[in-house]
Amino acid sequence: MTIHIGAAPGDIAETVLLPGDPYRARWAAETFLEDVRLVNEVRGMLGYSGTWKGHPVTIQGSGMGMPSLSIYVNELIRDYGAKTLIRIGSCGAMQEKIGLRDILLAMTASSISTPSAGIFRELNFAPCADYGLLAAAHAAAVARGVPVHAGGIYSADVFYDERPDLNEQMTRHGILGVEMEAAELYNLAHRHGCRALAVLTVSDHLITREALPSAERETSFANMIEIALEAAFP
Repeated sequence: MTIHIGAAPGDIAETVLLPGDPYRARWAAETFLEDVRLVNEVRGMLGYSGTWKGHPVTIQGSGMGMPSLSIYVNELIRDYGAKTLIRIGSCGAMQEKIGLRDILLAMTASSISTPSAGIFRELNFAPCADYGLLAAAHAAAVARGVPVHAGGIYSADVFYDERPDLNEQMTRHGILGVEMEAAELYNLAHRHGCRALAVLTVSDHLITREALPSAERETSFANMIEIALEAAFP
């Protein structure tokens, strides 16, 4: 048990999926895992463990933003021995070629700042995904016939962004989409010798202004979760 995770020793699997929304964690666990049990509900940040095709898996909510995710990932790695961490979440598309419900695989994650900035100081560290996970996720998406894009994304510090000039430059430089957690996940994975990947579903589009209705978001995320699981256990 840690400050933020109430799981007992042995309750957390080495493979952890990390949705931001704790209710998405519950839906994903009940939908895709067998022998599911609740292992954490501290501060309402739900976590579940079970098995997928015989493989132990934990699905733990991580909250919104890099500071929140950093707390959970640090404790999952340090205190529970997590080795493979895959973010499953939504994102906003930043390229016209990308459609709603498409899957983005974050090869790299640019950011203005992360909780790790104090460690790196003047260094612009370039956090990236684990290649094995990335390749397996891409193969799984292609096999399913799901539109998939692999490339750089942007992890934002704020949700209500007022920097159209920055968005324009990121689009110009090929950034696929924006979310709020992956850069710090990748930083922590590199620091602790773990594997990490962000598998993201496009829920809205910064150029076309299209967006999925909230009722459709949950059902649209099934492909993302199955791709994440197949990447973890190819």
